[in-house]
Amino acid sequence: MSAAAQMPQAVHRFVTHRRTVTEADIVAFVNVVGLHEPFFIDMEYIKANMSEEHRSRFAPGPFVISLGMGLVAPIVIGIIEKVLAGKDAGPFGGMTGLEARIKAAVFPGDTLHVEGEAWARDKTSRGYRLVDLRHVVKNQRNEVAADFTETLLFTPKKA
Repeated sequence: MSAAAQMPQAVHRFVTHRRTVTEADIVAFVNVVGLHEPFFIDMEYIKANMSEEHRSRFAPGPFVISLGMGLVAPIVIGIIEKVLAGKDAGPFGGMTGLEARIKAAVFPGDTLHVEGEAWARDKTSRGYRLVDLRHVVKNQRNEVAADFTETLLFTPKKA
């Protein structure tokens, strides 16, 4: 069952600020993570082999996901505090999962923001608390570029 199918009634919704993607952003990301595939580094290959709308530089899917997480980063603590208010949860233990779908291409000049929602799951049998953060990354035309949910783990409180 997907994280979205497990969403309870207590959901916190949020919207982030916007950020315009530049060609330098895409090139830097591709180089940092080593995505040296012709789709991202060889403009002549792109022009000769890609469909018309993709005959210019575009962002890899992991870039769109990373940017979506980055847009949420300045407000994530407040989101988590609201979702966990009144719930038994210990310290942050890391991200345990990511379920993602890329829905549309992102090009330099696109301005993205995230419309999201967060919820806490019931405690596990071992006392862990999971929090799901759904990110719907949208461009300036309100088209969905990516839809993904990351699952965060909170360890049991110490007695």
